[in-house]
Parts: sequence; C-alpha cells; structure tokens
Amino acid sequence: MEEVLLVDRTYHMTPQQFREYGRAVVDWVADYYEHIETFPVLSQVKPGEVRQALPSEAPQHGEAFASLMRDIDKIVIPGVTHWQSPNFFAYFPANASGPAILGDLLSSALGVQGMLWATSPACTELETCVLDWLVPMLGLPAKFLSSGLGGGVIQDTASSSSLCAMLAARERTTNYGTNRRGCNGNLVAYTSNQAHSSLEKAAMVAGIGLDNLRLIEVDEHFAMRSDALKTQIEKDRQAGLVPFFVSATTGTTSSNALDPLPSIGAICREEGIWFHVDAAMSGTAALCPEFRYIHDGLEFADSYTFNPHKWMFTNFDCNCFYVANRKALIDTLSILPEYLRNTATESGAVFDYRDWHIPLGRRFRSLKLWFVIRHYGVEGLQYHVRRHVEMAQQFAEWVKQDDRFELAAPAPLNLVCFRHRGGDESNRRLMDRLNQSGQLYLTHTRLNNRFTLRFCVGQTNTAQRHVEQAWRRIQEEAERL
Repeated sequence: MEEVLLVDRTYHMTPQQFREYGRAVVDWVADYYEHIETFPVLSQVKPGEVRQALPSEAPQHGEAFASLMRDIDKIVIPGVTHWQSPNFFAYFPANASGPAILGDLLSSALGVQGMLWATSPACTELETCVLDWLVPMLGLPAKFLSSGLGGGVIQDTASSSSLCAMLAARERTTNYGTNRRGCNGNLVAYTSNQAHSSLEKAAMVAGIGLDNLRLIEVDEHFAMRSDALKTQIEKDRQAGLVPFFVSATTGTTSSNALDPLPSIGAICREEGIWFHVDAAMSGTAALCPEFRYIHDGLEFADSYTFNPHKWMFTNFDCNCFYVANRKALIDTLSILPEYLRNTATESGAVFDYRDWHIPLGRRFRSLKLWFVIRHYGVEGLQYHVRRHVEMAQQFAEWVKQDDRFELAAPAPLNLVCFRHRGGDESNRRLMDRLNQSGQLYLTHTRLNNRFTLRFCVGQTNTAQRHVEQAWRRIQEEAERL
C-alpha cells in the first residue's frame, strides 16, 4: 500500500492547499504593510549573515508551507531594506500598491508567455491599450499612439529602453547595415555628464564604445548645455565621425535636473540625429497638467521612456517605452525563425512585442498597470503626485530656513538635494548616523564634487508626518555633529 501511495503522489500543491496558503500569504502582506514602520528602513544585517542562516544544501524532501513562512520572518525580513516604508527617502521611489500587487499575482497565475500576439492576444492588446491611455494622461505627443506610426511597449527598465533606442538609432543611421557587418567605430552618441549610467552601458552593449559616447557639460543647474552639444557635434563631424544619437534627461538621477528639450530637440532635427528622452522617475509628474512643462520639446523626440515602477504605484518591473516610428525599432530587432511563424504575424495586422525589445520572452506586465490606473483613476494618481511634490517643496523650505544647511540644486519636483555646511565629512557622518538609526533612509550624490544628501519623496504611504519626523531627526543629528 505504501508503494502505491508514493507512485500516486504528485508533489503539487492542491487547489485547496493553494487557497489556504494563499490566504495566509495575503494576510501576511496586509500585516506587513500595517506594521512596516516598525522595521528599520535600511537592513541592519552584516555581509554574509543571511547566507549563513540558510542551509548549505537543498532539502531532499518537501517542507511544510508554515516552515517557509517562518523563515520569511526569521531570515528574509531582517535582510530586507524596506523600499515600501513611508520613511524610505533614498535613491528614487520604487513604490508598490494593493492593485499592482494583485494584478501581478494574476499575471503570475496566468503564466502567460506573451512573445507573440498569437501566444496570448489579451497580453498584447491590453498592453497596447494601456500604453495608448498613458499618452493623453501624460500629455505626450499624439505621434506616440499606436493608431499612427508610433506606439508604446512595456519593458523591464529604462536601461533597456535606452539601449533599444540607441540600437534603432544606430540602424537607422547605417541603413540597417550595422546589424549585418557590425560597428566600424565612427558612430558617436551624446548625453550629459549627469545622465544615468545606463547610457554608458548601452554604448558598450550596442558596440558604440565608451570612447564614442560624449558626456556633454552642464549648466549651473546641472542641465545639459545645448550650445556645448552643438559645438561637440560640429567638432565630431569635422573629424569625419557620424553623430547618430542624443539622449536628454527629464529629471536626472543625481539632482532631478531638467535638460532643455526644445533646444536639444531642435539641434537633433537640424542634424538628423535620433533624439531620445529619458524621464524615468519624473515622467510620472506629467500626470498633473501643472507639471507638464517638463515635457516641453517632446515633439522633437524619436523615443521616450518613463517608469511607472518608480513613482506611479506599479511594482517593479514596469517601464514604458515609446517610439514615434515603430518600423525603425521593429526592423532593428526583428528576427523570425520558422518556429515562431504563424498566420497572425504574417498577416501584419498585429503587434508582436518580441520585436520591440531585446528578450524574446515577456510577462503579462500590463495587468498590474491596468489595475493601478483603473483603481486610482487619473484623479487619484494626480492627488498623490501633487502631495509628494508639496511635501518635498516643504522640506526644501525647511532646509533654506536652517542656517546649518543649504540647497545644493534646484528642486522642481519631489527630490531635494541639500547638504550641511560643515563639509563632506560632516554630511557623510550625518547620513550614516541617520541610516544606522533605522528610522529613515537617505542616499547621496556628488554635485560640483561635493558630497550631497538626497531626500526623495514618493513612497506610496508617505504622509506629512513622515517628512516632518525625518526633518526633526536630521536636525537632531546635526546638533550632535
């Protein structure tokens, strides 16, 4: 009898077990969010501590689900930096929300492989719909709508989108010859010296090379100088090189600087250069009409990207990438082996999003974004963005009113760069003490080669009291310096 039972055993979780354990996990998540402020924001574990708490070998026999959940509390949670804490003011927001989590759960349950329209039509068509919704929501140019020559696609990160934009620009410039022959070293790309490091990686991966990526100097507000860009392009043309790609940033990582899109875009149009705009975090601000000035000049852009997974309550990963002419992107990335051929694709009547990015495979990411937009509505999303900006602006005022501190850069939206007047070492000690307290989490950058603190407001549940508490703690630690 025992042998028969072993043969019949499937090892799978039964539907009834899934219901039971699933409810337990949902309850755990709800409890986590209710008590998230009780955890130190920055994980306090030492290097290797989590690894040492784990067995050196995998279990030979399956374990009870309750045992798994105990180890979440015992091992995993102490090793987590709580990005969803309302006291997380570091880096950039990576905020989740209830509807996003539930949408992601459904995506995981369906387990869709959405590489082709035929492999799940709803995966493709819902994505097209949601990306088209966002065009008027953000006040983007109509050329990015799928009903025209352009369109949008969900990628994992802005890094991938910038790479795809650079590849499409490379192929458009070389009439798709680089895909066949490889790069010959004469193509030159441009971005500011404050741009995200992903542009450097894109130049490496795309075969352009770091030596052919020009980091253009910035003005006193850390925004790209369009006159310096123009001069560098002319210099490179005179040297026999081929300028092909410019990436401008709407909200740089270090200081939230806004590159002058109208003048940069005009240069690109005049020179016949692909113009890419990276609005990774700050693009979400354009949900509010009063902040849409950050997109002035976007009519010149060939491509645009922003991350709902940063400031639009949609958990990672969810990046939106738009092109004004989808044919340029598709012709760059499309390969159609026999095993992917199907009637729908060959009809030309559908989008196959595998042709819009590097990977073949893709998840049903539009579900969580769809859930977020439908749950909050445009009104709800605007409300929270405005509140975050208001709180950041209030923080900036407190900094200006305290003689011990100074603002290090303009603060147009939800990021405040500031420093203690005591110098680099004082700022470093201040940041370390605050972070070690577990009560809040800040990170730093360097502006004008000076150690600078960054205070970014954007987590889903951050309220006025959290910003006030953070400022009090900063003042208290400043007294101890």
